[in-house]
Amino acid sequence: MGIWDFLSGQFIDVIHWTDDTRDTMVWRFQREGHEIKYGAKLTVREGQAAVFVHEGQLADVFTPGLYMLETNNMPIMTSLQHWDHGFQSPFKSEVYFVNTNRFTNLKWGTKNPIMLRDPEFGPVRIRAFGTYSVKVADPALFLSEIVGTDGEFTMDEISFQIRNIIVQEFSKDIAKSGIPVLDMAANTGDVGQLIAKAIDPVIRQYGLELPELYIENISLPPEVEKALDARTSRGLAGNLDDHMKWKAAEAMGQGGAMDQSMGMGFGAGMGMQMANAMGQQGPWGAAPQQPQAAAAAPPPPPPVEHVWHLAENGQTRGPFSRADLGRMASSGELTRETYVWTQGQDGWKKAGQVSELAQLFTVMPPPPPPM
Repeated sequence: MGIWDFLSGQFIDVIHWTDDTRDTMVWRFQREGHEIKYGAKLTVREGQAAVFVHEGQLADVFTPGLYMLETNNMPIMTSLQHWDHGFQSPFKSEVYFVNTNRFTNLKWGTKNPIMLRDPEFGPVRIRAFGTYSVKVADPALFLSEIVGTDGEFTMDEISFQIRNIIVQEFSKDIAKSGIPVLDMAANTGDVGQLIAKAIDPVIRQYGLELPELYIENISLPPEVEKALDARTSRGLAGNLDDHMKWKAAEAMGQGGAMDQSMGMGFGAGMGMQMANAMGQQGPWGAAPQQPQAAAAAPPPPPPVEHVWHLAENGQTRGPFSRADLGRMASSGELTRETYVWTQGQDGWKKAGQVSELAQLFTVMPPPPPPM
């Protein structure tokens, strides 16, 4: 290096960093021979911190502001160099700028399903994913524990380690939380705060903090979700017995319409067959050909059995079949004065007033004669 290059290096006395990458966490100020002029100006912008490292040893940390690099504002550096107040020669040090802003919208997720014991379903496997943000809380500790001598340290170099910590703490805490799987969606905010609180002591050992952690989704395996959907469908059907009876009545109604249509078609077919038979007779009254046997008409659908509801003491019981009511009439649980109702009936009526049920009381033997 020539004398002019040396002198030019001494006159460069402005140290600053402007970041346009959005993912750089630490950047080292480049100087030829690491020589910094005594009295140089150091500019630390908002969202930054400047760390001086002298001969491999951390010296000073500067927060946002404008500084004149002199002995009166660098006490640690002065003690390391044993400078006097008037000493004004260049010194060799490294300046690392640390980005203290939040790095947001970082992704995390479980690679493999997490096994836990659900109070309702038993052992289940779940997956989860979400986002988090991270920032440097202690620039000096972060530089010494993570960065080392890396001249440009990016978020990608530490995000994998942070994701592993998040997944580890999530797996441990979600298994101990005891929150049912069906209630996890309603408690993702609380679970996220629980996980962030558990992770905080771990990453603070690296000089970092986790301001935010969000759980976007917690999912079950596809086969479990399919079984859960089937269970939900059964719940929407309501009373299974009533649902099956309704489906049977609907099917029989459709069958009646089909029977009517088939009957009309059968009549038309018979008419066409008779016309063909008459047309096939010979001109001199020859014996007609024997028509083919018609297909037997399907039997009519069985009548729909009514189901009955009882009204007792302001409450409704049922439904009961007619056979159930017969047994209740035999035991005296059903009387002529009991109010009953079935579909298609106009309001509640006494059992003795319903012709279909009055027979239940007429077949009962009269009371025995007196002794």
